[in-house]
This record gives sequence, structure tokens and C-alpha cells, in this order.
Amino acid sequence: MAQKRVQLEEEAFSCSICLDLLKDPVTVSCGHSYCMKCLQTHWDTEDEKKLYSCPQCRQTFRPRPVLLKSTMLAVLVEELKKSGLQAAPADHCYAGAEDVACDICTGRKLRAQKSCLQCLASYCQNHLQPHFEAAPLKKHKLVEPSKKLQENVCSHHDEAMKIFCRTDQQSICTFCLLDKHKGHDTVSAAAERAERQRELEVSRQNIQQRIQDREKDVKLLQQEAEAINRSADKAVEDSQKIFTQLIRLMEKQRSDVTQQVRSQQESQVSRVKELEEKLRQEIAELKRRDGELQTLSQTEDHNQFLHDYPSLSALSQPTHSSSIHIRPLRYFEDVTAAVSALGDKVQDVLTETWTNILLTGTEVDVLLPQPEPKTREEFIRYSCDITLDPNTANRELLLSDGNRRVTWTRQQQSYPSHPHRFTEWSQVLSRESLTGRCYWEVEWRGDISVAVTYKNINRTGNECGFGYNDKSWALNCIDSGYYFWYNSVQTPVSGPQSSRVGVYLDHRAGILSFYSISETMKVLHGRVKSS
Repeated sequence: MAQKRVQLEEEAFSCSICLDLLKDPVTVSCGHSYCMKCLQTHWDTEDEKKLYSCPQCRQTFRPRPVLLKSTMLAVLVEELKKSGLQAAPADHCYAGAEDVACDICTGRKLRAQKSCLQCLASYCQNHLQPHFEAAPLKKHKLVEPSKKLQENVCSHHDEAMKIFCRTDQQSICTFCLLDKHKGHDTVSAAAERAERQRELEVSRQNIQQRIQDREKDVKLLQQEAEAINRSADKAVEDSQKIFTQLIRLMEKQRSDVTQQVRSQQESQVSRVKELEEKLRQEIAELKRRDGELQTLSQTEDHNQFLHDYPSLSALSQPTHSSSIHIRPLRYFEDVTAAVSALGDKVQDVLTETWTNILLTGTEVDVLLPQPEPKTREEFIRYSCDITLDPNTANRELLLSDGNRRVTWTRQQQSYPSHPHRFTEWSQVLSRESLTGRCYWEVEWRGDISVAVTYKNINRTGNECGFGYNDKSWALNCIDSGYYFWYNSVQTPVSGPQSSRVGVYLDHRAGILSFYSISETMKVLHGRVKSS
């Protein structure tokens, strides 16, 4: 009774806004009381409408009432606190909409502190006390307040479900055990929970291990990104220096060529002008002599003519026009041709170098590794077109079908000399460089060798044969079977005979595999670390 009286007193002196004991209590003309601060805050939200209402009865006031502290209520609240409510814990707050309410409280319910899995009820601090004092209740399982306690009650028998049916993978009560689940594999819910708990811990350990592994991967990726950035920055910086030097060299060569041409131009033009001036002087002299001779020819005095003729008839040594060699209009075309040839060579070198740069550029695989292909359909995703390079073909090999077919012939082919051509072995390389993941298939007849090799393999000598060095891997295909060759070591290979061979190369992973292709795809020799 005393407890009920205290609760009633608390309700009577509580603010309906904050649900706590009144602080600086004020009473509105409608009779309801609130904390002064709570009511002021509430009315502040109604300032725009200029119409103020009581939070409980909704009576309206205009203008806004002036709030004065209720001295009598304040004294009563203080007395109530002194009587014991002051020591009441904060847990005695009333349950809100989001809270779990005490199932025992009558009237306005307090917030629950614990839920009991045996009682299937939730208790506030006061009503929870027997679970700490009564011996039978001490054994009950208390958990955090839950609104789902009824989910532990069997909907058919209204009994607590304390058994787990492994056959149907569901919780049941003891009556279900005798009814629909009779003969099923059942254990107590606690036992099943213990086993699942162990599985959960294992799962958590696996997850935590994966988290650690992924965090290490993230760290490695961060380091990889930093290394890539550093390497790229250095490559760009070094390349810019080299290209700057090349540009300066080209500028100097251009300046030297320009200076040389201009110097020769000046010298040649000066020589031509000098010769032109001599010719002009000679023409003037000849014209003067011609005038004198004309005058002499008109002299009527024979003695005077005979006297002057010897001195006028003698001419200076002429500049023979035949000694002047006039070339066609091709004075500095040789320079232009030489510079053009140089330009072609530089362009060829730059093009080849740029191709090598693209082929040798490091491709960083920072993504999670993709699984290796297993079916022919998956391999074909990485298929690449292979064409043969005539500049590498031995002269006993005939290329046809757009350089996609090669045939051994006794007749020597008229290939031009080339430093990349194989001379001793009947071999030919592809035009394409192999990077990343590549797959291709070869149809064969007779005795052939399908190989993968580095581009810098020797082209002369016995050591340049595919499989006879550490730069190539070869699968010899003959009617009697297959043989794998590497570094002059032969390894017999077992597998179904087929006229088609598949080759798979994962350049980054260093994996090389050969397959026999028929109705099925069988590996002949695989997962060879190619460096």
C-alpha cells in the first residue's frame, strides 16, 4: 500500500511533458501544472501562431500567459523528495513508446529493467527485486528488456518453447514433442544454442582472420599504390630529362645544318657574284673595243688605219663560258635527302622504341586475383589472334593463309636476309608479343613443335632450338605421342591424341599449359612456371 501511495503521489507531482517530478512548478489557469522550463519551451514552439495551449487539455490562451512559480507546489515537491523519492533511481522513469514496459505495473507503467525467459515477462526495478531474493526465481534467466518474449511461446499450446527440433529446424514446446514432432531429432534449446554458439565463434574467428587478412591486403595495396606512384613519377621525370636531351640534340643538329647550309649558300653565292662581276667587266671591255674597232673601220686614212690597227686588234684572254658549270636546280637537295633519311630512321627508331615501351610497361595487377579458367569456353575468353612473322621464318618454311599457316618444305624460300631469321632450325615466331592472359589453338599434322619463347632467343646455332634452352618451352607433337622439352630435358607426356592443341599462358602468374582439344579438353602439361 505504501508503495502504491508513493507512486500515486509521484504521478500527482510529475510534469506530463518531461515525466519527472516538477521543477519550479507553475499552474495554468485550466488547473494543470508543469515545470516552468518545460511549459516555456512548449509555448516557444507556438509563438508563430500567437495561440498558446495546455499540453493536456488543449485549452488555448491569448495572449501568452505570464508564468509564476507555484510556491505551494514547490514546497510539496520538496517534501515529497525528502520522504524518499529523492533517492529513487532514474530507472523509475515511466516507459515511453519505444521502451519495454513492466508487465506487473498497474496504471502508468514504469520502464522495464530486465526480461525473464522463464516467466516470459518484463520487470521494472521494483518488481524485479523478487528475482534477486527468492531462491526459485534466482535460477531464472534474465536478459535485457525485450518486446519479443511472446515469440518464445508456442502459438498452438501457449507453452514456453524450450526444445529445438533439429529435424524441422525450429523451436517447440514439450507438447509439440509429443505431437507433430514425435520421433524427431530434438535437443534442449540451451544445448542447440551451445552448439550454434561454438559454430558462431568459429565463424567469428574466420571473419576476424579474414578482416586481418584484408587489412593486410589493404596495407599492401596502399604500399603498392605508393610504389607505383613513386615509380611512375621517376619514370616520367627520367623520360622528360632524356627527351629534353634528345630535343636539345635535335635542336643543335637543326642549328648546325641550318648554319652549314647558310654558310655554303653565302660562299657559293659570293663565288657566283664574283664570277658574274668579272663577266660584266669583260662585257664592258669588249663593248668598248667593239666601239673602237667600229670607229677604226670607218677611218678613210689608210696610213692611220694601219698605224692604229695593231694596238686595237689585240684582245685580252677571254673568260670562256664553257668553264662555267651550271648545274640543274638541285643545289641543296642532297642535304634535304640526308635530313629526310635521318628523319625516317629516327621515326622508325621512335616507333619501335615506343612499341617496346608499350610491351615492356609493367602492368600492375592490384585487384583480387581472378580464378584460372577451367572450361574451354572460359579459356576462349582469353583467345588471341596469332600471325607468323616472315622475318623470322627459316627458309625451309612456307607461310600461307595470311601468315597463319606454316608448312615445312624441302625447297628453299626466297626470303630476304634478316637478322631475326632462324638459320639452323626450321622455326618461326609470331608477330604478336604475348602479355597478360593468352590462349590459342594449333591444328597440326605430321611432326611439329608448339612452343612459347622469349623474343631475345638466339637465331643461330644449335642452342636456338625450341626447348633446347632456358628461354623456350616446347611441346613436341608426333603420331606416337607428346613430349615436353625445356632446357634440353625431354619429358614424356601422357594424354589423348588429338589434331588440335590448346596453349594457355598467364604471363603475370608465370603459368604455361598445353591441352589436347577434341570433344573434351585434357591438360597435357600445365602450370609451368615460365619465370
